[in-house]
Amino acid sequence: MYDQIKWKKAADFHGHECPGLAIGFKVCQALEEHIPTEASIDEELVCITENDTCAVDAVQSLLSCTFGKGNLIYKPLGKMAFSFYFRSSGKSLRLYFNADGRDMSREERLQFILNAPTAELFSFSKPVFAMPEEARIFQSAVCEECGERAREDRIRLKNGKKLCLGCFKEYDR
Repeated sequence: MYDQIKWKKAADFHGHECPGLAIGFKVCQALEEHIPTEASIDEELVCITENDTCAVDAVQSLLSCTFGKGNLIYKPLGKMAFSFYFRSSGKSLRLYFNADGRDMSREERLQFILNAPTAELFSFSKPVFAMPEEARIFQSAVCEECGERAREDRIRLKNGKKLCLGCFKEYDR
């Protein structure tokens, strides 16, 4: 049986119940089964997600890994995989969703994911990425084309002018 209070919290955050959210919900459950944890207050728990699906909303709502705190990092690999890092202990774990269920209806798939043991849904391994460094605060620089401020590490030089990424045209030859 799954924790219905946590499921409701995730669904309220996400806006509806769906199989994708259920995957993220079970990611959080599987992590707890392997490395007991609580919601991250700052950056003590870091998640690298390899997807930008509904599942990520469960990680944000239940583990408090967020883009704003810098402890949720997106690597666009298109895989239903999540790597977690615990700064204080150095422990880490990668969860890859390997269950199928494409032949099920949406509701059948949702119930299957919510009720299946995590060992049937995921493979567990060491993360492929190194533990990310802690988030940094950067100075801002003014783009000399649009006049808007951008983080200094996102400014590019072109013909001696500081340009934001929106104004900078990449040379891709």
